[in-house]
Amino acid sequence: MSIFYILFSAAILLSGLTAQTIRGTLQGHIHQTIKLEGFRGFKTYMIDSTTADENGNFSLRYTTKDRGIGVLSSNDSKPIFVILCDEGMRVTGELLSYTESLDVTESAENLAFSKYASLQPKREQALSAWTYLEKMYVSDPAFMRHAAPLQAIQNEKIRLFAEEKVFLALLPAHSYARWYLPVRKLVSSVSAVAQYRTDEIPASISAFRALDYADPRLYSSGLFKDAIESHFWLLENSGRSLDSVFMEMRVSIDAVMLSLIKDEKKYNEVVDYLFDVLERHSLFQASEYLALKVLNETACTVDGNLSRQLETYRAMKKGNTAPDILFVGNVRNPAAGVSAGPSALSALNTSYTLVVFGASWCPKCAEEVPAIAELYTKWKKLGVEVVFISLDEGESEFVKFTQRFPFISMCDFRKWEGKVVNDYYVFGTPTMFLLDSKREILLRPNSVKQVDAWVDWFLGNQK
Repeated sequence: MSIFYILFSAAILLSGLTAQTIRGTLQGHIHQTIKLEGFRGFKTYMIDSTTADENGNFSLRYTTKDRGIGVLSSNDSKPIFVILCDEGMRVTGELLSYTESLDVTESAENLAFSKYASLQPKREQALSAWTYLEKMYVSDPAFMRHAAPLQAIQNEKIRLFAEEKVFLALLPAHSYARWYLPVRKLVSSVSAVAQYRTDEIPASISAFRALDYADPRLYSSGLFKDAIESHFWLLENSGRSLDSVFMEMRVSIDAVMLSLIKDEKKYNEVVDYLFDVLERHSLFQASEYLALKVLNETACTVDGNLSRQLETYRAMKKGNTAPDILFVGNVRNPAAGVSAGPSALSALNTSYTLVVFGASWCPKCAEEVPAIAELYTKWKKLGVEVVFISLDEGESEFVKFTQRFPFISMCDFRKWEGKVVNDYYVFGTPTMFLLDSKREILLRPNSVKQVDAWVDWFLGNQK
Protein backbone atom coordinates (compact mmCIF):
# COMPACT_ATOMS: atom_id res chain seq x y z
CA MET A 1 0.00 0.00 0.00
CA SER A 2 1.56 3.31 -1.09
CA ILE A 3 2.07 6.28 1.24
CA PHE A 4 0.01 8.33 -1.23
CA TYR A 5 -2.98 5.99 -0.77
CA ILE A 6 -2.69 6.19 3.04
CA LEU A 7 -2.54 9.99 2.98
CA PHE A 8 -5.41 10.20 0.49
CA SER A 9 -7.58 7.91 2.66
CA ALA A 10 -6.77 9.94 5.77
CA ALA A 11 -7.72 13.14 3.98
CA ILE A 12 -11.10 11.70 2.99
CA LEU A 13 -11.69 10.55 6.57
CA LEU A 14 -10.81 13.94 8.04
CA SER A 15 -12.95 15.77 5.48
CA GLY A 16 -15.99 14.04 6.97
CA LEU A 17 -15.10 15.48 10.38
CA THR A 18 -14.72 19.15 9.43
CA ALA A 19 -13.57 21.13 12.43
CA GLN A 20 -15.13 24.38 13.59
CA THR A 21 -13.91 26.75 16.28
CA ILE A 22 -15.44 28.60 19.20
CA ARG A 23 -13.18 31.57 19.90
CA GLY A 24 -13.74 34.15 22.55
CA THR A 25 -12.60 36.59 25.19
CA LEU A 26 -14.01 36.28 28.71
CA GLN A 27 -12.33 38.81 30.97
CA GLY A 28 -13.72 37.21 34.11
CA HIS A 29 -12.17 33.82 33.30
CA ILE A 30 -8.49 34.76 32.94
CA HIS A 31 -6.26 31.66 33.43
CA GLN A 32 -9.36 29.52 34.04
CA THR A 33 -10.29 26.26 32.32
CA ILE A 34 -12.96 26.62 29.63
CA LYS A 35 -14.69 23.38 28.63
CA LEU A 36 -16.96 22.38 25.77
CA GLU A 37 -19.18 19.33 26.28
CA GLY A 38 -21.75 17.66 24.06
CA PHE A 39 -24.70 15.31 24.52
CA ARG A 40 -25.12 11.67 23.55
CA GLY A 41 -28.58 10.61 24.64
CA PHE A 42 -28.73 10.63 28.42
CA LYS A 43 -25.03 11.39 28.86
CA THR A 44 -22.60 14.24 28.27
CA TYR A 45 -19.08 13.90 26.92
CA MET A 46 -16.03 16.15 26.69
CA ILE A 47 -15.41 17.70 23.28
CA ASP A 48 -12.55 20.07 24.05
CA SER A 49 -10.95 21.93 26.92
CA THR A 50 -8.49 24.80 27.16
CA THR A 51 -7.16 27.48 29.54
CA ALA A 52 -7.91 31.12 28.87
CA ASP A 53 -4.79 33.29 28.57
CA GLU A 54 -3.87 36.41 30.51
CA ASN A 55 -6.40 38.43 28.50
CA GLY A 56 -9.20 35.87 28.78
CA ASN A 57 -8.80 34.65 25.20
CA PHE A 58 -9.62 31.01 24.45
CA SER A 59 -10.24 28.69 21.51
CA LEU A 60 -12.16 25.38 21.41
CA ARG A 61 -12.66 23.01 18.50
CA TYR A 62 -15.44 20.62 17.54
CA THR A 63 -16.19 18.49 14.47
CA THR A 64 -19.27 17.49 12.51
CA LYS A 65 -19.77 14.45 14.75
CA ASP A 66 -20.38 16.87 17.65
CA ARG A 67 -23.21 18.75 15.91
CA GLY A 68 -26.09 19.53 18.23
CA ILE A 69 -26.18 21.42 21.50
CA GLY A 70 -22.94 22.16 23.31
CA VAL A 71 -22.33 23.23 26.90
CA LEU A 72 -19.74 25.93 27.42
CA SER A 73 -18.54 26.14 31.03
CA SER A 74 -15.76 27.11 33.41
CA ASN A 75 -14.92 25.93 36.90
CA ASP A 76 -16.67 28.71 38.82
CA SER A 77 -19.51 29.72 36.53
CA LYS A 78 -22.88 28.48 35.34
CA PRO A 79 -22.72 26.96 31.84
CA ILE A 80 -24.29 28.37 28.71
CA PHE A 81 -25.76 26.38 25.84
CA VAL A 82 -24.67 26.93 22.25
CA ILE A 83 -25.54 25.35 18.92
CA LEU A 84 -22.65 23.41 17.41
CA CYS A 85 -23.30 23.79 13.70
CA ASP A 86 -21.33 24.29 10.47
CA GLU A 87 -20.50 27.84 11.53
CA GLY A 88 -17.86 28.71 14.05
CA MET A 89 -18.62 31.42 16.59
CA ARG A 90 -17.09 34.07 18.78
CA VAL A 91 -18.12 34.69 22.40
CA THR A 92 -17.06 37.85 24.21
CA GLY A 93 -18.00 39.33 27.56
CA GLU A 94 -17.30 39.14 31.28
CA LEU A 95 -18.52 35.84 32.74
CA LEU A 96 -20.41 32.88 31.29
CA SER A 97 -22.86 33.13 34.18
CA TYR A 98 -23.46 36.83 33.43
CA THR A 99 -25.35 36.23 30.19
CA GLU A 100 -26.29 39.90 29.84
CA SER A 101 -22.59 40.67 29.27
CA LEU A 102 -22.11 38.06 26.54
CA ASP A 103 -22.07 38.84 22.85
CA VAL A 104 -22.21 35.94 20.36
CA THR A 105 -21.12 36.75 16.81
CA GLU A 106 -20.13 34.99 13.56
CA SER A 107 -22.96 32.42 13.86
CA ALA A 108 -26.44 33.19 12.55
CA GLU A 109 -27.87 30.09 14.23
CA ASN A 110 -26.54 31.07 17.64
CA LEU A 111 -27.73 34.64 17.23
CA ALA A 112 -31.23 33.29 16.53
CA PHE A 113 -30.91 30.87 19.45
CA SER A 114 -29.85 33.66 21.80
CA LYS A 115 -32.68 35.96 20.67
CA TYR A 116 -35.29 33.23 21.02
CA ALA A 117 -33.97 32.21 24.45
CA SER A 118 -34.31 35.82 25.57
CA LEU A 119 -37.81 36.47 24.24
CA GLN A 120 -39.61 33.12 24.52
CA PRO A 121 -39.71 32.89 28.36
CA LYS A 122 -41.38 36.30 28.39
CA ARG A 123 -43.91 35.16 25.79
CA GLU A 124 -44.62 32.03 27.83
CA GLN A 125 -45.19 34.07 31.00
CA ALA A 126 -47.47 36.45 29.15
CA LEU A 127 -49.47 33.58 27.62
CA SER A 128 -50.01 31.98 31.02
CA ALA A 129 -51.12 35.33 32.47
CA TRP A 130 -53.48 36.09 29.58
CA THR A 131 -54.93 32.57 29.75
CA TYR A 132 -55.62 33.02 33.46
CA LEU A 133 -57.40 36.34 32.79
CA GLU A 134 -59.28 34.87 29.82
CA LYS A 135 -60.79 32.19 32.06
CA MET A 136 -61.96 34.89 34.49
CA TYR A 137 -63.66 36.87 31.74
CA VAL A 138 -65.28 33.72 30.34
CA SER A 139 -66.54 32.09 33.58
CA ASP A 140 -66.71 34.69 36.37
CA PRO A 141 -70.04 36.60 36.47
CA ALA A 142 -68.21 39.72 37.67
CA PHE A 143 -66.26 39.86 34.39
CA MET A 144 -68.43 38.03 31.85
CA ARG A 145 -70.40 41.08 30.75
CA HIS A 146 -67.24 42.92 29.64
CA ALA A 147 -66.71 41.77 26.07
CA ALA A 148 -64.05 44.27 25.01
CA PRO A 149 -61.36 43.19 27.50
CA LEU A 150 -61.98 39.53 26.64
CA GLN A 151 -61.54 40.25 22.94
CA ALA A 152 -58.36 42.20 23.63
CA ILE A 153 -56.95 39.30 25.67
CA GLN A 154 -57.73 36.79 22.94
CA ASN A 155 -56.21 39.07 20.29
CA GLU A 156 -53.02 39.39 22.33
CA LYS A 157 -52.75 35.59 22.69
CA ILE A 158 -53.13 35.24 18.92
CA ARG A 159 -50.44 37.89 18.40
CA LEU A 160 -47.98 36.12 20.72
CA PHE A 161 -48.47 32.78 18.96
CA ALA A 162 -48.11 34.44 15.55
CA GLU A 163 -44.96 36.30 16.62
CA GLU A 164 -43.24 33.05 17.53
CA LYS A 165 -44.36 31.33 14.31
CA VAL A 166 -42.99 34.17 12.19
CA PHE A 167 -39.67 34.06 14.05
CA LEU A 168 -39.28 30.32 13.42
CA ALA A 169 -40.47 30.53 9.82
CA LEU A 170 -37.71 33.03 9.00
CA LEU A 171 -34.99 30.57 10.08
CA PRO A 172 -33.37 28.47 7.32
CA ALA A 173 -35.49 25.35 6.71
CA HIS A 174 -32.69 22.86 7.44
CA SER A 175 -31.03 24.73 10.30
CA TYR A 176 -30.63 23.01 13.66
CA ALA A 177 -32.20 26.00 15.42
CA ARG A 178 -35.44 25.69 13.46
CA TRP A 179 -35.84 22.08 14.59
CA TYR A 180 -34.49 22.55 18.13
CA LEU A 181 -36.36 25.64 19.34
CA PRO A 182 -39.92 24.21 19.04
CA VAL A 183 -38.81 20.99 20.76
CA ARG A 184 -37.17 22.96 23.55
CA LYS A 185 -40.36 25.01 23.96
CA LEU A 186 -42.48 21.84 24.05
CA VAL A 187 -40.35 20.37 26.85
CA SER A 188 -39.90 23.55 28.88
CA SER A 189 -43.56 24.62 28.80
CA VAL A 190 -45.01 21.33 30.12
CA SER A 191 -45.50 22.59 33.68
CA ALA A 192 -47.23 25.82 32.56
CA VAL A 193 -49.45 23.90 30.13
CA ALA A 194 -50.53 21.42 32.84
CA GLN A 195 -51.27 24.16 35.38
CA TYR A 196 -52.48 27.21 33.45
CA ARG A 197 -53.07 26.34 29.78
CA THR A 198 -54.86 23.03 29.98
CA ASP A 199 -56.50 23.59 26.60
CA GLU A 200 -53.04 23.03 25.09
CA ILE A 201 -52.59 19.57 26.69
CA PRO A 202 -53.94 17.51 23.74
CA ALA A 203 -51.75 19.37 21.23
CA SER A 204 -48.68 19.03 23.47
CA ILE A 205 -49.23 15.28 23.90
CA SER A 206 -49.65 14.91 20.13
CA ALA A 207 -46.40 16.82 19.60
CA PHE A 208 -44.54 14.51 22.00
CA ARG A 209 -45.92 11.47 20.18
CA ALA A 210 -44.87 12.91 16.83
CA LEU A 211 -41.21 13.23 17.90
CA ASP A 212 -38.78 10.84 16.26
CA TYR A 213 -36.91 9.48 19.30
CA ALA A 214 -34.28 7.96 17.01
CA ASP A 215 -33.53 11.34 15.42
CA PRO A 216 -29.79 12.15 15.81
CA ARG A 217 -30.76 15.79 16.39
CA LEU A 218 -32.76 14.82 19.48
CA TYR A 219 -30.00 12.49 20.66
CA SER A 220 -27.47 15.34 20.63
CA SER A 221 -29.84 18.06 21.90
CA GLY A 222 -29.64 17.62 25.67
CA LEU A 223 -33.43 17.18 25.53
CA PHE A 224 -33.45 13.40 25.06
CA LYS A 225 -34.16 12.63 28.71
CA ASP A 226 -36.45 15.61 29.26
CA ALA A 227 -38.57 14.83 26.20
CA ILE A 228 -39.32 11.34 27.54
CA GLU A 229 -39.89 12.35 31.14
CA SER A 230 -41.95 15.46 30.27
CA HIS A 231 -44.07 13.43 27.86
CA PHE A 232 -45.18 10.97 30.50
CA TRP A 233 -45.33 13.56 33.29
CA LEU A 234 -47.84 15.54 31.23
CA LEU A 235 -49.94 12.42 30.68
CA GLU A 236 -49.86 11.68 34.41
CA ASN A 237 -50.86 15.27 35.25
CA SER A 238 -53.37 15.84 32.47
CA GLY A 239 -56.39 15.82 34.81
CA ARG A 240 -57.80 12.58 33.41
CA SER A 241 -58.99 9.58 35.38
CA LEU A 242 -56.31 7.01 36.21
CA ASP A 243 -57.78 4.48 33.77
CA SER A 244 -57.75 7.09 31.02
CA VAL A 245 -54.15 8.05 31.86
CA PHE A 246 -53.01 4.44 31.46
CA MET A 247 -54.85 4.13 28.14
CA GLU A 248 -53.12 7.28 26.88
CA MET A 249 -49.76 6.03 28.14
CA ARG A 250 -50.17 2.88 26.09
CA VAL A 251 -50.70 4.99 22.97
CA SER A 252 -47.61 7.05 23.81
CA ILE A 253 -45.49 3.96 24.52
CA ASP A 254 -46.51 2.57 21.12
CA ALA A 255 -45.55 5.84 19.42
CA VAL A 256 -42.16 6.11 21.15
CA MET A 257 -41.23 2.48 20.54
CA LEU A 258 -42.29 2.61 16.89
CA SER A 259 -39.94 5.51 16.21
CA LEU A 260 -37.03 3.59 17.79
CA ILE A 261 -37.38 0.25 15.98
CA LYS A 262 -34.81 1.37 13.41
CA ASP A 263 -32.12 2.02 16.04
CA GLU A 264 -31.54 -0.88 18.46
CA LYS A 265 -29.03 0.98 20.65
CA LYS A 266 -31.38 3.89 21.29
CA TYR A 267 -34.28 1.46 21.64
CA ASN A 268 -32.54 -0.23 24.58
CA GLU A 269 -31.52 3.08 26.14
CA VAL A 270 -35.05 4.50 26.00
CA VAL A 271 -36.72 1.32 27.22
CA ASP A 272 -34.37 1.17 30.20
CA TYR A 273 -34.92 4.83 31.10
CA LEU A 274 -38.68 4.89 30.45
CA PHE A 275 -39.19 1.74 32.48
CA ASP A 276 -37.35 3.39 35.38
CA VAL A 277 -39.48 6.56 35.05
CA LEU A 278 -42.73 4.59 35.16
CA GLU A 279 -41.56 2.51 38.11
CA ARG A 280 -40.44 5.59 40.08
CA HIS A 281 -43.84 7.18 39.55
CA SER A 282 -45.63 3.94 40.57
CA LEU A 283 -47.27 3.73 37.14
CA PHE A 284 -47.19 -0.05 37.21
CA GLN A 285 -49.89 -0.69 34.62
CA ALA A 286 -47.88 1.37 32.14
CA SER A 287 -44.56 -0.28 33.06
CA GLU A 288 -46.16 -3.71 32.69
CA TYR A 289 -47.50 -2.75 29.26
CA LEU A 290 -44.04 -1.50 28.24
CA ALA A 291 -42.36 -4.67 29.50
CA LEU A 292 -44.71 -7.02 27.67
CA LYS A 293 -44.55 -4.95 24.48
CA VAL A 294 -40.75 -4.99 24.45
CA LEU A 295 -40.48 -8.70 25.27
CA ASN A 296 -42.86 -9.51 22.41
CA GLU A 297 -41.02 -7.27 19.93
CA THR A 298 -39.17 -9.23 17.23
CA ALA A 299 -37.59 -6.33 15.34
CA CYS A 300 -35.16 -5.39 18.14
CA THR A 301 -33.09 -7.41 20.60
CA VAL A 302 -33.21 -6.32 24.22
CA ASP A 303 -30.01 -6.34 26.29
CA GLY A 304 -29.66 -9.31 28.66
CA ASN A 305 -29.88 -7.40 31.94
CA LEU A 306 -32.80 -5.32 30.72
CA SER A 307 -34.56 -8.41 29.41
CA ARG A 308 -34.34 -10.03 32.84
CA GLN A 309 -35.71 -6.87 34.43
CA LEU A 310 -38.66 -6.80 32.05
CA GLU A 311 -39.28 -10.55 32.23
CA THR A 312 -40.49 -10.20 35.81
CA TYR A 313 -43.59 -8.48 34.44
CA ARG A 314 -44.45 -11.41 32.21
CA ALA A 315 -43.61 -14.18 34.66
CA MET A 316 -44.64 -12.41 37.87
CA LYS A 317 -47.54 -10.24 36.81
CA LYS A 318 -50.71 -9.82 38.86
CA GLY A 319 -52.90 -12.94 38.65
CA ASN A 320 -50.03 -15.38 38.05
CA THR A 321 -49.12 -18.04 40.61
CA ALA A 322 -45.83 -17.34 42.36
CA PRO A 323 -43.30 -20.19 42.66
CA ASP A 324 -43.12 -22.05 45.96
CA ILE A 325 -40.20 -21.20 48.23
CA LEU A 326 -38.39 -23.94 50.16
CA PHE A 327 -37.05 -22.58 53.44
CA VAL A 328 -33.41 -23.72 53.17
CA GLY A 329 -30.06 -22.26 54.10
CA ASN A 330 -30.10 -20.07 57.18
CA VAL A 331 -33.74 -19.78 58.20
CA ARG A 332 -34.77 -17.64 61.16
CA ASN A 333 -38.33 -18.14 62.41
CA PRO A 334 -38.92 -16.43 65.78
CA ALA A 335 -42.47 -17.85 65.98
CA ALA A 336 -41.37 -21.48 65.66
CA GLY A 337 -39.67 -21.70 69.06
CA VAL A 338 -38.33 -25.20 69.61
CA SER A 339 -40.41 -26.68 66.77
CA ALA A 340 -39.11 -26.88 63.24
CA GLY A 341 -41.69 -24.52 61.75
CA PRO A 342 -42.98 -24.63 58.15
CA SER A 343 -40.61 -25.98 55.52
CA ALA A 344 -41.93 -23.98 52.58
CA LEU A 345 -44.06 -21.00 51.60
CA SER A 346 -46.85 -23.40 50.61
CA ALA A 347 -46.89 -24.80 54.15
CA LEU A 348 -47.78 -21.46 55.74
CA ASN A 349 -51.26 -21.42 57.25
CA THR A 350 -52.19 -17.85 56.36
CA SER A 351 -54.62 -15.99 54.11
CA TYR A 352 -52.00 -13.67 52.68
CA THR A 353 -48.21 -13.54 52.52
CA LEU A 354 -45.95 -10.61 51.74
CA VAL A 355 -42.69 -11.91 50.25
CA VAL A 356 -39.93 -9.34 50.58
CA PHE A 357 -36.52 -9.47 48.87
CA GLY A 358 -33.84 -7.27 50.43
CA ALA A 359 -30.39 -7.10 52.00
CA SER A 360 -28.44 -5.38 54.75
CA TRP A 361 -26.38 -3.50 52.12
CA CYS A 362 -29.49 -1.99 50.51
CA PRO A 363 -30.12 1.57 51.85
CA LYS A 364 -33.84 1.48 51.02
CA CYS A 365 -34.19 -1.90 52.75
CA ALA A 366 -32.76 -0.37 55.92
CA GLU A 367 -35.84 1.88 55.94
CA GLU A 368 -38.54 -0.37 54.54
CA VAL A 369 -37.92 -3.75 56.21
CA PRO A 370 -37.79 -2.38 59.81
CA ALA A 371 -41.00 -0.49 58.98
CA ILE A 372 -42.57 -3.82 58.03
CA ALA A 373 -41.46 -5.22 61.38
CA GLU A 374 -43.27 -2.39 63.17
CA LEU A 375 -46.49 -3.09 61.28
CA TYR A 376 -46.21 -6.88 61.49
CA THR A 377 -48.39 -7.35 64.60
CA LYS A 378 -51.22 -5.34 63.03
CA TRP A 379 -50.94 -7.19 59.71
CA LYS A 380 -50.66 -10.60 61.38
CA LYS A 381 -53.97 -10.07 63.20
CA LEU A 382 -55.63 -9.45 59.84
CA GLY A 383 -54.15 -12.60 58.26
CA VAL A 384 -50.99 -11.29 56.57
CA GLU A 385 -47.75 -13.21 57.07
CA VAL A 386 -44.33 -11.87 56.02
CA VAL A 387 -41.38 -13.80 54.58
CA PHE A 388 -38.08 -11.99 54.11
CA ILE A 389 -35.59 -13.34 51.55
CA SER A 390 -32.13 -11.90 52.10
CA LEU A 391 -29.59 -11.37 49.34
CA ASP A 392 -26.72 -11.03 51.82
CA GLU A 393 -23.54 -13.01 51.18
CA GLY A 394 -22.24 -13.13 54.75
CA GLU A 395 -23.92 -14.91 57.67
CA SER A 396 -22.99 -12.26 60.22
CA GLU A 397 -24.51 -9.48 58.10
CA PHE A 398 -27.69 -11.52 57.61
CA VAL A 399 -28.06 -12.34 61.32
CA LYS A 400 -27.33 -8.79 62.45
CA PHE A 401 -29.87 -7.32 60.01
CA THR A 402 -32.69 -9.80 60.73
CA GLN A 403 -32.25 -10.62 64.43
CA ARG A 404 -35.07 -8.32 65.55
CA PHE A 405 -37.53 -9.17 62.80
CA PRO A 406 -40.61 -11.04 64.11
CA PHE A 407 -41.21 -12.86 60.82
CA ILE A 408 -39.47 -15.63 58.86
CA SER A 409 -36.13 -14.58 57.37
CA MET A 410 -34.09 -16.76 55.02
CA CYS A 411 -30.76 -16.49 53.23
CA ASP A 412 -28.84 -18.89 50.96
CA PHE A 413 -25.86 -16.46 50.68
CA ARG A 414 -25.85 -16.59 46.88
CA LYS A 415 -27.01 -12.99 46.34
CA TRP A 416 -28.38 -12.64 42.77
CA GLU A 417 -27.62 -16.27 41.90
CA GLY A 418 -29.94 -17.80 44.50
CA LYS A 419 -32.76 -20.06 43.31
CA VAL A 420 -35.56 -18.01 44.86
CA VAL A 421 -34.15 -14.78 43.47
CA ASN A 422 -34.09 -16.29 39.98
CA ASP A 423 -37.48 -17.96 40.35
CA TYR A 424 -39.04 -14.58 41.18
CA TYR A 425 -37.02 -12.63 38.55
CA VAL A 426 -35.73 -10.21 41.17
CA PHE A 427 -33.48 -7.49 39.74
CA GLY A 428 -33.49 -4.93 42.56
CA THR A 429 -34.03 -4.49 46.26
CA PRO A 430 -36.37 -4.12 47.96
CA THR A 431 -38.83 -6.10 45.83
CA MET A 432 -42.19 -7.21 47.25
CA PHE A 433 -44.99 -9.54 46.21
CA LEU A 434 -48.33 -9.84 48.02
CA LEU A 435 -49.79 -13.35 47.59
CA ASP A 436 -53.04 -15.01 48.62
CA SER A 437 -53.33 -18.46 50.23
CA LYS A 438 -52.94 -20.12 46.81
CA ARG A 439 -49.85 -18.00 46.00
CA GLU A 440 -51.73 -15.95 43.40
CA ILE A 441 -50.04 -12.57 42.97
CA LEU A 442 -52.45 -9.91 44.21
CA LEU A 443 -50.15 -6.92 44.25
CA ARG A 444 -46.58 -5.89 43.47
CA PRO A 445 -46.18 -3.15 46.08
CA ASN A 446 -43.72 -0.35 45.54
CA SER A 447 -43.50 0.58 49.23
CA VAL A 448 -44.51 -0.44 52.75
CA LYS A 449 -47.04 2.41 52.74
CA GLN A 450 -48.76 0.86 49.74
CA VAL A 451 -49.01 -2.51 51.51
CA ASP A 452 -50.34 -0.87 54.68
CA ALA A 453 -52.92 1.08 52.68
CA TRP A 454 -54.06 -2.18 51.04
CA VAL A 455 -54.32 -3.88 54.46
CA ASP A 456 -56.36 -0.98 55.87
CA TRP A 457 -58.67 -0.73 52.88
CA PHE A 458 -59.08 -4.34 51.83
CA LEU A 459 -58.80 -6.20 55.14
CA GLY A 460 -59.68 -3.49 57.67
CA ASN A 461 -63.02 -2.79 55.96
CA GLN A 462 -63.98 -6.47 56.14
CA LYS A 463 -64.26 -6.34 59.92
